[in-house]
Amino acid sequence: MQVKLNMEQLLKQFQQEERIKQNIVHWATIPPREARTVPFPSEMDERIRDALVKRGINSLYTHQETSFRHIWDGRNIVAVTPTASGKSMCYHLPVLQTLSEDPQARALYLFPTKALAQDQKSELIELITDMGLPIKSETYDGDTPANIRQMIRKAGNIVITNPDMLHSAILPHHTKWVSFFEHLKYIVIDELHTYRGVFGSHVANVIRRLKRICAFYGSRPQFICTSATIANPKELAEQLTEEPVELVNNNGAPTGKKHFIFYNPPVVNKQLNIRRSATLEARDLTERFLSNGIQTILFARSRIRVEILLKYLQETIKKKLGPKTIQGYRGGYLPSQRREIERGLRRGDIMGVVSTNALELGVDIGQLQACVITGYPGSVASTWQQAGRAGRRQGESVVVLVGSSSPLDQYVIQHPEYFFDRSPESARINPDNLIILVDHIKCAAYELPFKQGDRFGKAEITEILEFLTEEQILHHSKGKWFWMNDSFPAHNISLRSASQENVVIIDITERGNERVIGEMDRFSSLTLLHEEAIYLHQGIQYQVEKLDYEEKKAYVREVQVDYYTDANLAVQLKVLTEDENRRFQQTEFAYGEVSVHAMATIFKKIKFETHENIGSGPIHLPEEELHTNAAWISFPEELFDSIGKEEVERGLVGLAHVLRHVAPLFVMCDPMDLHVVPQRKAVHSGQPTIFLYDRYPGGIGLSEQVFKEMETILTQAEGVISSCPCESGCPSCIGTSEEDGKELALSLLRVAQGVSPYVS
Repeated sequence: MQVKLNMEQLLKQFQQEERIKQNIVHWATIPPREARTVPFPSEMDERIRDALVKRGINSLYTHQETSFRHIWDGRNIVAVTPTASGKSMCYHLPVLQTLSEDPQARALYLFPTKALAQDQKSELIELITDMGLPIKSETYDGDTPANIRQMIRKAGNIVITNPDMLHSAILPHHTKWVSFFEHLKYIVIDELHTYRGVFGSHVANVIRRLKRICAFYGSRPQFICTSATIANPKELAEQLTEEPVELVNNNGAPTGKKHFIFYNPPVVNKQLNIRRSATLEARDLTERFLSNGIQTILFARSRIRVEILLKYLQETIKKKLGPKTIQGYRGGYLPSQRREIERGLRRGDIMGVVSTNALELGVDIGQLQACVITGYPGSVASTWQQAGRAGRRQGESVVVLVGSSSPLDQYVIQHPEYFFDRSPESARINPDNLIILVDHIKCAAYELPFKQGDRFGKAEITEILEFLTEEQILHHSKGKWFWMNDSFPAHNISLRSASQENVVIIDITERGNERVIGEMDRFSSLTLLHEEAIYLHQGIQYQVEKLDYEEKKAYVREVQVDYYTDANLAVQLKVLTEDENRRFQQTEFAYGEVSVHAMATIFKKIKFETHENIGSGPIHLPEEELHTNAAWISFPEELFDSIGKEEVERGLVGLAHVLRHVAPLFVMCDPMDLHVVPQRKAVHSGQPTIFLYDRYPGGIGLSEQVFKEMETILTQAEGVISSCPCESGCPSCIGTSEEDGKELALSLLRVAQGVSPYVS
């Protein structure tokens, strides 16, 4: 029988065992930190103090007291402290204090997910019960029964919900919430850093609608925001709320000792600098933690990776621990399934969980001791969020970041100072994206008519109102714009995408017992739900039998195969307008509006374990068209004469591969949100060009940021290629190992940076 090691013994084994030791590039130990506390504020109600003391809390952390003070003085705040530092008390305490003095007062709590809302509700109800106050606090979401909904609308002091529910169920029916909006004192926005990109741009407009309705009922609530560490929390909070905000970042919470290990899988092909799969290394490390009874979370970058890792681990661990002791967790699972997994982790029935970034957020999943991250998550902020899931309750913990062969991973793993010394990234939103803005103006017009001269938040909207009148969506009468349709528009607008169309996934394995097991956005379905694709869900493999693209339904059947699938996307791109440009020697950087035509072409079958390509097939799906924004680099045509057309093309492909991984770092987005396309001869200019475009209609500000940061991004890309130990190129830099590939990409970079006027 195997003797289980404790955390200290296991870490010692990591330092001594050659197989592990040789792959550790960097080992940082973050020392424990004592708490910094201050006495309870003198204004605090005795009943709140007694309830806190009963829980063993005899003072407040510095950031909790500062938040209380600012809010009590009438200011909006954003509190920014690490995971598990007691941020929820920054809003619970002032809200409960107000309710203890004014039973009529109301507060709205917004969480980005249902899971978080449920989690916070149980903590809040315990606190209210201990206080002995008649405060009604309830979650209002899709699972709330109809009879309880009515009670919440009329008498709920604290309503806990998510932005989607606020958008589609509360604001359109505000006349049922008169008492609530008349007495609304606080709006709490938790996990502020998640409101970026498309989702954040939508939510900023939902908040514009919320403020408009509050003003109509005569209330002007304060905003209380909390966030994990990002570079611009104050700016983001002010963009989202369009109000001045005080920053609170004097964290007083204690932390346990944390080991942070940078782990690089061994090279298995020296000539091509190919490393052993990060997925397999992460699996082995996680298996080692779990076998020793150490509760572990394993993060993977994509849904497919989650399912592959879950399948691997369930196979190897079930004999030792039982099959149910390790579970998957990601978007697409049904809510009841996710709640059950969260409870299992807190109780300790589930020893391991494999998750996408869905568990980055502060859902209470108990005391995990180890965190394994498969591949760099793409941002410093996201990595710290994931790392914060281990050691939440002050014990010793370990985080292992396993590098993949991608250029970005290799750069971060081999330059740990980049990660440890760099401040986190900025979160970007674009509330005035025309497609998103028009959608919310429709919703707002349904809720309350617009008057002549009205603005929507800070947005000037007269032209949009006139356009919607011409389209017979609004009716203009006596200086006011009214909604004309019977149905309400919010029902058809999703906050999570700019395309608003999801494909429902239906399991047809058992005849007569069809069931919905998940959903996926339409653009992703091109490459993940085409016919014959292998779709993985909770470790079970399904083959897509049919994708009904018109009806937005994918029919899947359970199978057992030893491969997964990956698809190629062919892209054509045209520049519609050029908004900005600047020249750099012979190179031009530009930004503007583009039209993208994308088509899924073929899929490959990739064998588990070895990752060999064992087959392929065509994909028959219609072309998708996208109007969006892009930044681009145009190289001089003289390159064709100086190095040749084929060489220019190879250089562009290699450089595009690096930029695909490096650029997302500077705009805090998932690499999937920003696509990179090289063109030997751009349609608009005939010049060799690399485009970086937002994967969302109308753009959300990513490529605009790329345009502003282009010089920095190119310098970083050069560092990735130059520091790679391969000779002519490999998967860790330019993606291929063709002769001269590395030198060609570097040459183009030097031209782009104005270092070399031509390439010889």
